[in-house]
Amino acid sequence: MTQLPIGTIQTMLVLRKIDTGYVLKKDTEEALLHHNETENELEIDQEIDVFLYNDKKGQVIATTKLPSIVMDSYGWTEVTEVIPKLGAFVSIGIAKDMLVSVDDLPLFEAVWPNIGDKLFVTLGKDQKGRLLAIPATEGIMAREIEAATEELLNQPIKGTVYHTSREGSAIMTEESYRGFIHHTERKEEPRLGELVQGRVIEVKEDGTLNVSLRPLKQHSMGEDADAILAHIEESGGQIPFDDKSDPEDIRGTFHISKAAFKRALGKLMKEGKIKQRDGSTYLK
Repeated sequence: MTQLPIGTIQTMLVLRKIDTGYVLKKDTEEALLHHNETENELEIDQEIDVFLYNDKKGQVIATTKLPSIVMDSYGWTEVTEVIPKLGAFVSIGIAKDMLVSVDDLPLFEAVWPNIGDKLFVTLGKDQKGRLLAIPATEGIMAREIEAATEELLNQPIKGTVYHTSREGSAIMTEESYRGFIHHTERKEEPRLGELVQGRVIEVKEDGTLNVSLRPLKQHSMGEDADAILAHIEESGGQIPFDDKSDPEDIRGTFHISKAAFKRALGKLMKEGKIKQRDGSTYLK
């Protein structure tokens, strides 16, 4: 078995030219450089920098197209393909895309990344020694962040989701700030790798941000009212909710807080579109 360290950039010597490309050498180990993996004609005994990876047969392949990430270094990569029950493939700048295993993606495929989303990853190996793309942990992301300042409060902000769960989603902004979106501040759980836009609702002492994906109250009330009215109409003109309903029941059905629900109901009642009776709400 070769001792060449795949997933790394190595300086190798051009040993000889063959029909399919070049044979490279480092110490006593050899690797194949296909013609389509280099843009230049190479000379025997020339030293070149190459990235090493395995092809489908397990053979060590070299490329002069150096990737955006290597073993133990991290960077943003774009999702190129998503395969259910297998994982997502990301481009690192070489001919072969790298797999982010299903084991490193969220439990629910509904929040897996889409093609074009971005993941912050490094290269690692599975138990069989094959290269994989490994998403950064929270500890790794903590080394990447910058401290935000109070001037950001109430300002719009964009960021890419690098962790998502029922509790909330963590984002890295374009300025390398860390933002957290609590589940009460989103109508639906964003995808891993999705670029989202929200507003800063708190700048914490440690320089991280709390972010909301919900519009301001005065803007969201109309949207919430329209959604509730549509739900009542779809339910035959009656829903088993009123302004005294359980907050968790409200959130589970309408994905908004009880306060937002009450504001929307108040708007609809003021407009004469609904009425409440015996714990339920009806169309007028």
